Amino acid sequence: MTGPKPVSPGYQRVIAQRSVRGLLAYVVLVVMAWCALFPILWALSGSLKKQGQLTNSLIPPHPQWSNYHTVFEYVPFGRMFLNTVIYAGCVTAGQVFFCSLAGYAFARLPFKGRDTLFLAYLATLMVPLTVTVIPQFILMRTFGWVDTPWAMIVPGLFGSAFGTFLMRQFFLTLPTELEEAAILDGCSIWQTYWRVLLPHARPAVMVLAVLTWVTVWNDFLWPLVMIQRTSISTLNLGLVWMQGQYTAHWPVLMAASILMLLPMIVIYAFAQKAFVRGIATSGLAGR
Repeated sequence: MTGPKPVSPGYQRVIAQRSVRGLLAYVVLVVMAWCALFPILWALSGSLKKQGQLTNSLIPPHPQWSNYHTVFEYVPFGRMFLNTVIYAGCVTAGQVFFCSLAGYAFARLPFKGRDTLFLAYLATLMVPLTVTVIPQFILMRTFGWVDTPWAMIVPGLFGSAFGTFLMRQFFLTLPTELEEAAILDGCSIWQTYWRVLLPHARPAVMVLAVLTWVTVWNDFLWPLVMIQRTSISTLNLGLVWMQGQYTAHWPVLMAASILMLLPMIVIYAFAQKAFVRGIATSGLAGR
């Protein structure tokens, strides 16, 4: 009987190189994850401390859970939370509907100047947000919508260049046989979009919905310009008012920040698989 064959030096060298690469990749990922999570952990720790304990150890010696209750005493946090949910929900619904419509038209409907119009629309992504704030403010003032919920909802309701690009790229990946079968069954253009192609575009819709929700939820500049009343303000404005009015009580501010962050964590936890799948299949994964 012969024993096991000795492993060649070349094979051992390849195994060693792969092990080193895997270890380096693991170390890099751990460092990146720590850099991303440390501010959140520090805010969570600070929200359970007293004012003079923020620079102490990461683990609070005596957790101050009363800081979370104090948030609701300083500002109408529940009302601001509801306002932000309404704004984010309305804008997200509008973005998904109109961006999917535009993406379907640019991907599936042949018309003169389609590609040129799409490139021109896509070029608006290079325009900074600060450039459009003043024209939008003048429009809102002309319509009489300053300091009203309409100023928060209408400007972002009718789609965006990024959302249109995202939906167009996904619609281009769908087989043309779906559309041809729908036409043979007597479907109109609207029915083909609504009943056939849009249900297959759920991963891209999920990506667009999550990104839009997070953008509106974290928006600060536009609410700061348009809103003065507390009854219709957003959570971001509430944080600013807490800092200015109560001389920066940092543990309470961190508690409010954690409360603001929790809905984002819940949404991403439930939508993680669809979000990753949508990124991978909508032309945004570097393919």
